[in-house]
Amino acid sequence: MRTKFQEQLDILNKDLMNMGALIEKSIEDAVDALMKKDIDKAKKVMDGDTVIDNEEKKIHNICFNILMQQQPVAKDLRLVSAAMKMVTDMERIGDHASDISEITIFLAKKPLDGRAKHIDRMATETVKMLIESIEAFIDKDIEKARSVIKNDDIIDSLFLKTKQDVIDMISDNRNSGEVATDILMIAKYFERIGDHATNIAEWVIYAYSDTAEEI
Repeated sequence: MRTKFQEQLDILNKDLMNMGALIEKSIEDAVDALMKKDIDKAKKVMDGDTVIDNEEKKIHNICFNILMQQQPVAKDLRLVSAAMKMVTDMERIGDHASDISEITIFLAKKPLDGRAKHIDRMATETVKMLIESIEAFIDKDIEKARSVIKNDDIIDSLFLKTKQDVIDMISDNRNSGEVATDILMIAKYFERIGDHATNIAEWVIYAYSDTAEEI
């Protein structure tokens, strides 16, 4: 029985990594489209969100099958429950990459005036958080999960810097309000991505701590 459970868990881990890779590429492509004003790439990111949604459904089905077929004990139940919560956060990250691309299509026709300079680093840091949070789950690494949670402060700091840039942008040119608002919204989406990566890391701690209260 344990062998079958481990086999299903291996499949779950593989699919989580695959979904994580899809989301990683989605974020990177969304930022590349923004910086290069590449409308076609932005549209591809939006189209690709369906693939990510399908991965979420696939992983949820795997989790349900484990619960129905294996009747897991308490610790295993926490593990599978955490995976189900994680994949929901992962799907929302994919949604935000699509949201960023939707805004990019509008911004492609507008001058960014260098005010999106912190966006690229926000993308880099959020992708790092996402990858490490999933790795923490696969490797049962609580310390790595806690490190991901601490790194959310970096994203928050970059968001505040972008917010200040937007304020300066509007002060310099009152006609830039619409563009400034969209840049701020993109930064907000990245802040939310960081929050979701933090949630994933917290579910890792829940899954592998000796007591659920350690989150």
